[in-house]
Amino acid sequence: MHDGRAVAFRVDTVRLPDGRSATREYLDHYGAVAVVPFLDPKTVVLVRQYRYPVGKTTWELPAGKLGRGERVLSCLKRELREETGYTAGRIRPLIRYWPTPAFSNELIHIFTADRLVPGRMQPDDDEFIEAKKVPFDKALRWALDGTIKDSKTVIALLACAVRRSH
Repeated sequence: MHDGRAVAFRVDTVRLPDGRSATREYLDHYGAVAVVPFLDPKTVVLVRQYRYPVGKTTWELPAGKLGRGERVLSCLKRELREETGYTAGRIRPLIRYWPTPAFSNELIHIFTADRLVPGRMQPDDDEFIEAKKVPFDKALRWALDGTIKDSKTVIALLACAVRRSH
């Protein structure tokens, strides 16, 4: 086992349906939040940041990891303010999902936000983030053409598009 700041690595012995034992290795994660912030019905705010594991600068939704015992909405409001400077007048749930249930118990809670009020960005000391207004249709094209590869962002943009079409 290893307990890190953001995740823990676990090795468990489990009993299989046929009675045999097996080992399962997985990441133990408190979960995360993400938000699709709508400035207006046609414009969202995305963030650009460098992601070390993939060695690339990515376009993503404002998002962050939950702390131990932290409430989902508290985390969401904090991350939105830190990464974009905005506070939301209205927040609505969009979708929740496990991004990698084969090796992690992380659950991502995604919301939409609107009635945004501008303010000052407050990124963490080790975050170098650029917030940018992007037409929703362009962001959706980026999700479909591979410009955006981040799963939470792709899933959220597609979920918004489906919701809008109904």
